[in-house]
Amino acid sequence: MGSVGSYLKRERELRQVSVAELAQTTRIPVRVLRQIEADDHSKLPADVFVRGFLRAYARALGLDEEHVLARHGKAEESDAPPSLPAVYAPESGRRFGIAIALFILLILFTLALSIVLRPRHRDAPVQLSQREVPCQLQDSSSRPSSCAASIMATRTASSPS
Repeated sequence: MGSVGSYLKRERELRQVSVAELAQTTRIPVRVLRQIEADDHSKLPADVFVRGFLRAYARALGLDEEHVLARHGKAEESDAPPSLPAVYAPESGRRFGIAIALFILLILFTLALSIVLRPRHRDAPVQLSQREVPCQLQDSSSRPSSCAASIMATRTASSPS
């Protein structure tokens, strides 16, 4: 009993179906069909896709799908890679990248918060009345007599008669 790839290739050749015809019928790329027939599992996609390809291949040739999948399952059991260790050390570079991303997000959050919570009273200009402005702060082009006259007018208005 040979491998699943050699079995499928032999059945395809017995039915005189070319790889191109099979690719058109199953919509599986020609290179994937050749990899399946060559039992080149290292270049094939994930096992779930391979099982779907094998089902379509068997259906197109009129073979029993379960029989083909069973042959593939037996080959997978013998070629199963060793299991991964239960505990492994995470990559330090990835942890460093996450720390940088969190720091940038914290800065952006702080900036957004400072814009949203900015006091609104500074947006309006401060308006002073003409009465409260002393003469020294007025424009230097005005005459000193007008300044003195305004001071005298405010004193006479405020003094009791």
